[in-house]
Amino acid sequence: MPAPPRSRAEVARIFRGPGAAAPSAAAIAGDPASPLDHAVRLRDDDVIAMVAAALDRQDAVLAFQPVVQAARPATIAYHEALIRLMDETGRTIPARDFMATVETTELGRRLDCLALDMGLAALAEAPGLRLSVNMSARSIGYRPWAQLLERGLDTDLTVAERLILEISEVSAMLLPDLVRAFMQAQQGRGVAFALDDFGAGAVSFRHLREFWFDLVKIDGQFIRGIAGSPDNQVLTEALLSVARQFDMFTVAEAVESAEDAAMLQKMGFDCLQGYYFGAPTIQPPWRMPPPRQAARGA
Repeated sequence: MPAPPRSRAEVARIFRGPGAAAPSAAAIAGDPASPLDHAVRLRDDDVIAMVAAALDRQDAVLAFQPVVQAARPATIAYHEALIRLMDETGRTIPARDFMATVETTELGRRLDCLALDMGLAALAEAPGLRLSVNMSARSIGYRPWAQLLERGLDTDLTVAERLILEISEVSAMLLPDLVRAFMQAQQGRGVAFALDDFGAGAVSFRHLREFWFDLVKIDGQFIRGIAGSPDNQVLTEALLSVARQFDMFTVAEAVESAEDAAMLQKMGFDCLQGYYFGAPTIQPPWRMPPPRQAARGA
């Protein structure tokens, strides 16, 4: 006869160990006066101040990372534009170090504006470039960002078909109706949309069906080390199956080894992205001189 299921209190006691005191209600809720919370607030204040100062100085650049065709890895399908800030010492700071802190603030909208502005400038400079630019769903209703996009699309009629806007799974679920209407309007002009970090958030299949993203980027947590992880192989196959059902182009993020790349090619991904194929660089690839030919007879 199977044992009855354990209560939540019993499970908690097992994981705390014998003799450990139960956590207080304040500990569970998060004591606002705790030293840890105070340290987190100070860190966030420092990040906000750094971002504000960098934006005021216009001290930002884009780093470009190639996304290659899985079947022909020597062929670049497009580049992703990743915003970087420079602090007062000249140190380059990646988005992961500040975006989560400022995402819901006015600074987050200004960052989206700056990334889009620089991305549009790159597309204007390099007519053969195809580029993805990250955005938040919150920026759709932000007038300066919307106006910037409109000007960019109207100034150069080839930009729309070369621009990919990336929206994270979590961001898309904030305002699904607004995102869907915005996507439909811009897709009619030729802009493509990528669902970033697929598998990491909470997009329901109903919303996924209604969004009609052009590309889906499988989150890196399922991709790193996939050649040696049967669990991640099964999960990634499931995510791929969903993407194919909705006729979405598939991209694997965070590819870092030859073994993983071979596994992902075998699974049938359309494109691959990660340090194995190229690190983000602030030197625009289209400005770099072509590789020198070896001298004959050398």
